[in-house]
Amino acid sequence: QVQLVESGGGLVQAGGSLRFSCTASGRTFSNYAMGWFRQAPGKEREFVASINWSGRNTYYADSVKGRGTISRDNAKNTVYLQMNSLKPEDTAVYYCAASGGSYFVTLERDWDYWGQGTQVTVSS
Repeated sequence: QVQLVESGGGLVQAGGSLRFSCTASGRTFSNYAMGWFRQAPGKEREFVASINWSGRNTYYADSVKGRGTISRDNAKNTVYLQMNSLKPEDTAVYYCAASGGSYFVTLERDWDYWGQGTQVTVSS
């Protein structure tokens, strides 16, 4: 089992920035690709970004490309998502996920473990 705990959400004005963190425990962190998803009110959970085990490869949804940066620190068992130029449509619960397979997957079913989520609200 892998336990994931997110932090860093909050209320921010449009145009602002937030940095989310997700700390893992339970198994060897570097064995897993890591990802971020989000779920807005009334919508399905959607892929945001992912990173491979080493941190060398990343993948982004078009909606955050150029505004989001995913990174990881395997020594700290932590993955980060830096979001800049936030928009009201970025308002959602952001979830961290871990996959024992490829990082290059965007469907929920391809991810093995999930955190509880952190709320992000962007005001206009």
